[in-house]
Amino acid sequence: MAIFSKAGIVGTGLVGGSLGLALKKNKLADQVVGTSRHASSVSAAKKIRAIDAGSQNINILKGCDLVILAGPVETILGQMGRISRLVTDDCIVIDVASTKELVVKKANKCFARFVGCHPLAGSDKRGIAFARPDLFNKAACIITPVRSTDKAALTLIMNMWVKLGSDIITLDPGAHDRILAWMSHLPHAMAFALISAVPDRYLAYAPQSFRDMTRIAGSSPDIWEDVFTTNRRNLLDSIDVFVRQLIKVRSRIMQNDRRGLSRLLKAAQNKKHRSI
Repeated sequence: MAIFSKAGIVGTGLVGGSLGLALKKNKLADQVVGTSRHASSVSAAKKIRAIDAGSQNINILKGCDLVILAGPVETILGQMGRISRLVTDDCIVIDVASTKELVVKKANKCFARFVGCHPLAGSDKRGIAFARPDLFNKAACIITPVRSTDKAALTLIMNMWVKLGSDIITLDPGAHDRILAWMSHLPHAMAFALISAVPDRYLAYAPQSFRDMTRIAGSSPDIWEDVFTTNRRNLLDSIDVFVRQLIKVRSRIMQNDRRGLSRLLKAAQNKKHRSI
């Protein structure tokens, strides 16, 4: 039996499209509709049956009992006011954004039943063409309730993610942003910086290790510009600590301090083996 009568997806890209496919495959919604700024994205989502109906007009969200905000962070923040005037207080609204403090703060002012969500199931690929129904299976999903979060809505959304195969983690929005600055946002910043630093003439010689380290630099600049700026303080803190560690490596190399360099590298190796 479906949990929702009509689910609306705002942003029919990789994550939004995958959620549409997953909701339909697992029969969690009787109807799934979608909206996007781009007609081609709506058309492609309908073609692969991620949505039953779609439109560039957000009025299609009227009558939804679930709305999923699946665009970039700044887009989500800009859409909330208009969407709040279309949905009833009974409608549950969730997001899938990579930063949470700003989103949760504004959403709780706009919607009676909002639950912040962040499925850790992205990809360096983008767009509806790469959507798949099993994207969230065996992936962690961080849910960020606050004191005012509607308890019944929270239970329903947690149940939805479990049915999609996700492992639930709960964090407050601030803790989410601090942790993800280290575990996701910093690595992306490093990948973008690394590929930018290498002379173009050397790229033809890239070994697999370099390709592995820079794979995520193929991610959408629009999305990551929003992530970096909406989690600015935490990301800057993590960058500063990383730079200090890189300077330590540089110092050992510059001084030809093989013993000190060895200690540093072995400590990092041991930490890697202990934790990941």
